Amino acid sequence: HARPTPPARAEMSLRDRAESGRPRRAHLGIAVATDRGRGVPHVPDAQALDLPDLAVALTDLTTTARDGRTTPERLTGGTISITNVGVFGVDAGTPILVPGEAAILGLGAVRRRPWEHDGEVALRDVVTLSLSFDHRVVDGEQGARFLADLGALLEDPALALLAGSRQEVVA
Repeated sequence: HARPTPPARAEMSLRDRAESGRPRRAHLGIAVATDRGRGVPHVPDAQALDLPDLAVALTDLTTTARDGRTTPERLTGGTISITNVGVFGVDAGTPILVPGEAAILGLGAVRRRPWEHDGEVALRDVVTLSLSFDHRVVDGEQGARFLADLGALLEDPALALLAGSRQEVVA
């Protein structure tokens, strides 16, 4: 039932958009809380990684950031970021864009709640997603579709396998 969001404008920087009018590279930033404050290092060319490789890259990235070893080039040039306020027990927030990035996705705490699904009410794991984006790069409809697509993937992770098999990487 989920229609993949078009090669998301949320995956490109303003410079990429100005140069080509379409996304080329996705540099995925992750907000990391450290003893020295928050940083948002990024995984370059995240669009080229499969899910297991992306998980390894994100683990390495956060470990490096928490150890204070992030290189300056990893702290600039991201195109989209993720922040997880849920780890602090917060249900939702309004993530603020890192300058130059197209979007930032906020994840709230996962809570077990009564939820209607297919005409039945049952306890389900529920998370609130928040998206802030630069309207020069992403319009409201695309932002809403991105959240709807992500929600569908979270409901049915097998859709990620289908989407991954159809995904085209733009170099």
